[in-house]
Amino acid sequence: MRILCISDQVDPLVYSPRMRERFHDVDLVLCAGDLPMEYIGFVASMLNRPLLFVAGNHDLGPAAAVSSPERWSAAALVEGSRTEGAVDAGFRIVRECGLSILGLPGSILYNRGPNQYREAGMAFRIALLVPRLLLNRLFHGRSVDIVLTHAAPRGIQDRDDPCHRGFKSFLWLMRVFKPRWLVHGHIHLYDLADVRISRFESTTVVNAFGHWVLDTESEQ
Repeated sequence: MRILCISDQVDPLVYSPRMRERFHDVDLVLCAGDLPMEYIGFVASMLNRPLLFVAGNHDLGPAAAVSSPERWSAAALVEGSRTEGAVDAGFRIVRECGLSILGLPGSILYNRGPNQYREAGMAFRIALLVPRLLLNRLFHGRSVDIVLTHAAPRGIQDRDDPCHRGFKSFLWLMRVFKPRWLVHGHIHLYDLADVRISRFESTTVVNAFGHWVLDTESEQ
């Protein structure tokens, strides 16, 4: 399976008339936040594939306002869209393409803006999902396949400034429930030497800045 991961930047390779040709073999799209809803709608419309998203700390549209099981109609995102729509995965687990995907929106609290959480607040919200994670392990053999976040885990691809510090609770989540991947945004990559992919115990951590195609067969 190939998964298109996007975040934080309207990427000209994605926002292009050739997008369908370029990403024709993608099965799923994951958006890790801080992207215009119009852009998300464009991707959903062009690819006609399932699209899951979480809100970033700069999102001010509908994605920032709710974290619900509602499916946003593509028509509400982009006029004339013919796709099924995009799903807000914030603070819940979604089954899509045979995968369990847990969405954790927002960033660490730094100026009391939208979609910002204290470390304890994020840990509490993760704790509320533990029963569902345990049920997933019972019925699907794995608690979660992919954790989709905006912020990075603490100490893994994050930064030391107050805005871009990662969450320690993400480390606990990876350590205990062993997702195969954690896909995040928030950390901009400006240099070819910047780290995009890291490993933490059983989990591959991927920075989706701009775009990245995750091949689940090659990332075993």
